[in-house]
Amino acid sequence: MATWVAFLRGINVGGNHILPMKELVALLGKEGLNDVATYIQSGNVVFRCSKATAPALEERIGAAVSKQHGFQPRVLVVSAAELGRAVTANPFPQADADPKQLHLFFLAKKPSSANLDALRELAAGSEAFELIDKVFYLYTPDGFGVSKLAARAERHLGVDATARNWRTVGKVLEMAKRLEG
Repeated sequence: MATWVAFLRGINVGGNHILPMKELVALLGKEGLNDVATYIQSGNVVFRCSKATAPALEERIGAAVSKQHGFQPRVLVVSAAELGRAVTANPFPQADADPKQLHLFFLAKKPSSANLDALRELAAGSEAFELIDKVFYLYTPDGFGVSKLAARAERHLGVDATARNWRTVGKVLEMAKRLEG
C-alpha cells in the first residue's frame, strides 16, 4: 500500500470553505483511504491507498469534499517519495534557521512555458527562487505575505499550484515516513 500526501488549496482561509480536519479525516476514510491523518487546519493530509494514481486521488478527494461540503477545493497529491525528493532538493538550506522564509509551491504539472524572466523582475532584493521539476522553491527572507513574487508566482508559472512553508513540508514528510514504517 502506497503512502500519499494531499494538499487541499484554499480551505479554512479567511472564513471561507470551512472544512474541519476531523470531518475531512472521516470523509476520506469513507472514501476507502487508510490511516488518514492531517496536519494543522490548512488541508495537509497523509494517507495510504493501494492501486491509485495521483490524478485519480485528486479527483476522488475533490469530488468527495464537493459532495459533502458544497465546494470543490483544488487538490494536489504527491507520493511520499516525491515529497521526500522535494525536501532533499531544497536549494535554500538557510531556511532551516527560519522555516517561514521558504515556501514550496507544489505544481499540478511541470510548467512548459514558465515566464522565469517575469519572476526574476518581481523578486525583491533578497528574494530568490528555483524551479525544480514540479516544485517551485521561493525564499522570502523579508516575508512571504508582502512578496509580489509570491503573489504572482502561479500566474507566471502557468500551472495550478499550492504553497506550503518549509516547517509544514517537514512535518508532513515526518508523518508520511511514520506511515511507511
